[in-house]
Amino acid sequence: MNSRCSSGARRLSTESAATFLAVRGQQRALRTLIAEVAAVRDSLLAAEAERGDEIALVHPSHRRSAANLIHYVQLRSNDIRTLQTSLARLGLSSLGRSEPYVMATVEAVLAALAGLAGDPAPIRSANITLDEGHELLIRNADILLGPAPEQRSTRIMVTLPSEAADDETQIASFIDRGMDIARINCAHDDRDAWGRMVDLLRGDQDGGDGDGSGRRCRIAMDLGGPKLRTGPLCAGPRVIRVQPRRDQVGHVLCPARVWLSGADVPPEVGGGPFVRIPVDDAGWVHRRRPGDVIEFRDGRGAGRRWTVTNVLDRGCVAVALKSSYVMTGSELRCRTGEDTWDIVAVGELAEIEQWHRVQRGDRVVLTRSLEPAPATPAGTDHFIGCSLSVAFEQARAGERVWLDDGKMGGWIEAVDADAIAVRITDVGPTGANLKAGKGINLPDTDLRLAALTTKDLEDLEFVAGHADIVDVSFVRRPEDVEHLQHELRRLDATDVGIVLKIENVAAFGNLPALLLTAMRSPRVGVMIARGDLAVEVGFDRLAEVQEEIMWACEAAHVPVIWATQVLDTMAKKGQPSRAEITDAAMAQRAECVMLNKGPYIDEAIDTLDSILTRMHDHQDKKRSLLRQLNAWNSAPGRE
Repeated sequence: MNSRCSSGARRLSTESAATFLAVRGQQRALRTLIAEVAAVRDSLLAAEAERGDEIALVHPSHRRSAANLIHYVQLRSNDIRTLQTSLARLGLSSLGRSEPYVMATVEAVLAALAGLAGDPAPIRSANITLDEGHELLIRNADILLGPAPEQRSTRIMVTLPSEAADDETQIASFIDRGMDIARINCAHDDRDAWGRMVDLLRGDQDGGDGDGSGRRCRIAMDLGGPKLRTGPLCAGPRVIRVQPRRDQVGHVLCPARVWLSGADVPPEVGGGPFVRIPVDDAGWVHRRRPGDVIEFRDGRGAGRRWTVTNVLDRGCVAVALKSSYVMTGSELRCRTGEDTWDIVAVGELAEIEQWHRVQRGDRVVLTRSLEPAPATPAGTDHFIGCSLSVAFEQARAGERVWLDDGKMGGWIEAVDADAIAVRITDVGPTGANLKAGKGINLPDTDLRLAALTTKDLEDLEFVAGHADIVDVSFVRRPEDVEHLQHELRRLDATDVGIVLKIENVAAFGNLPALLLTAMRSPRVGVMIARGDLAVEVGFDRLAEVQEEIMWACEAAHVPVIWATQVLDTMAKKGQPSRAEITDAAMAQRAECVMLNKGPYIDEAIDTLDSILTRMHDHQDKKRSLLRQLNAWNSAPGRE
C-alpha cells in the first residue's frame, strides 16, 4: 500500500513538474514576444522623433498620416516574418494589415500579450485609432477625387479622346455610364480643344452639371513631362498600294475601289472601302465617263489599267483587278482618240513611315543629333536621335536601356558627347521595328531631369484655372514636387489637387520622401502609371512593385489611381481578355481606376462599373469582406 502511494505521489510530482515547466516555458515565450514587440514600438517612436522636422512641414490635415507613414517605413525596414509567425500562433494580429494604423496595431498586440502574461495593460500612445485609419483615407479620397458612387467605393477615370472636344453626347454618355473623373492629356490637342472639353464637362452651356444628373464630374489634367523619345527617321517614298481582295488561290473576290479626287470620299458614293488617289485637276475628273480606261505605269514599271464606274461632281470611282503601287507624280492617261491622251499627274501622297529592323545582337546608336536618320535593315548598326540631350551627359556604360515600351532592350556599350551605343540583348525571336517617336527608358541612369518642362509650365497656367487635379509626369525627387507646389502658389491655385505619377525606378525608390513632400498640400494622390513603370522595374516585378506602392500610400492615407492598360483590349477591340477582367477586379483595392481611350470605351466603362460594383462587397484594400454567399446554393451567375 505504501509502495503504491509512493508511486502515485511520484507520478503526481512528475506531472506537476511538467505542467510547471510548460507554463514557465510559455511565460518565457510570452516575455520574449513582449520584448520583441516593445522593441518594434520603440523603433517606431524613435523614427517619428528623428523625422519630426519633416512631419512639421506637412499640411496640418496630414500630420498624423505623415507620422503613420514614417512608422510604416520603419516597420518594413526589418524582416519581421518570424515575429509574425509567433503572433499568429497565439491568434493575434500578425501586423500584416497594419498600414492605416501602424502604432495602434502594435500597441493592440502589446496589450493582448500583456493580458496573456497577466501584466497590467501598457499605456498607449497611438494618435490614429483602428477606426480612424480607414476614415482618413476615405476622407482624403473624397477631397481629391470627389465622393464615391453609392454602389462602389472605387471611382472611374476616363481619358477623353480628341473628338470629345466637340461631342457633347459623348461626354454625357461617359458620365451616364459611370465616369467620375475626366482626364485630359496635355500631351495631345491644344488649349482651345481643352477649353471646349472643360466647357462640356462643366456644363457651362446650361449652367448645370453638364449631364443633368446632379453629379459633378471632376477634371484631371495630365502634364506631359520630360519623356525621352527616339528622333525622326528619313521619310519613306510617297506611294500607296492598291490591292484587290483575293481568295487563297489568288482569284479576285472583290476589285480594289479607287476614289480619284482632290477631296475626301463623299458619303453618297457608298460601296467602300476606297483608296483615295489625289487628283487636283477637276477638269480631268469631269471629263471622265463610266467605262473609261485609265492606264499608267506603277512604281515597279508594271503597266496597269483601271476602269471608271462612276463620276460625281467632286471625283470619280474606278476599279482595279491587279495590284499596283501608285506614286506621287505618276501619270494617269485616258485615251481620247487614236493618238491622243487626257493626262493628269497624281498629287502629293503621304510619306510611308520608316523603321529600323532590329534583331538580337544588333547595335542601336542613340545620337544627340535629331536630324532624320536613314532606316536600316537587321544585322546593321541603327542610328536614331534621342530627344533629351541630358542623357548623353549622365548615361554610363553598363547601364540598361529599353526602347519602345520594352519591345527591345540592351546594355550601353559606350557613351561619348554625341552618342550612346546600345547592344540589343532582349528582343523577340524575329526582331522588332524601331520607329521614330518611341519611348526610351534608362532605368539605371540617375537622370537629373526637372519633372516640369517649359511646355508643362505653360500648360500649368491653363490647368490652374480649369482643372480640379494636376497629374505630374516622370516625377523623380522631392524637388520636383516642391517646384510644382511653388508654381501652384504663384498661380494662386493651391486648391488644385496634386497626383504624382509613379513611372520610373527613381520615383519608386523615393516614394516615402515624395509622399511626405506632396502632403504639404491639402489634396494629394498617387497614380501607378504601369506602362513606363513596368519597363523600368521589369515586367516580372510589376505586381510586387504596385503592391508596395499601394501599401505605402495606404499608410500615408493617400488615395491611389490604378492606371495603364485596364480593359485595354476591350476599349480598342470591344472584347476583353480573361486576364484583363481579373486585373480590373484587383484594381478595386485602389480608390480610382483609369481607362484609356478607344473606339469601344463606352462598353469598357460599363464593364468596369459592373466589376467594381460586384467587388465592392467582397474586398476592402487587403481585407476580404465575408458577406453572406449564396453562390454555392444557387444557379451559376446569380451571385
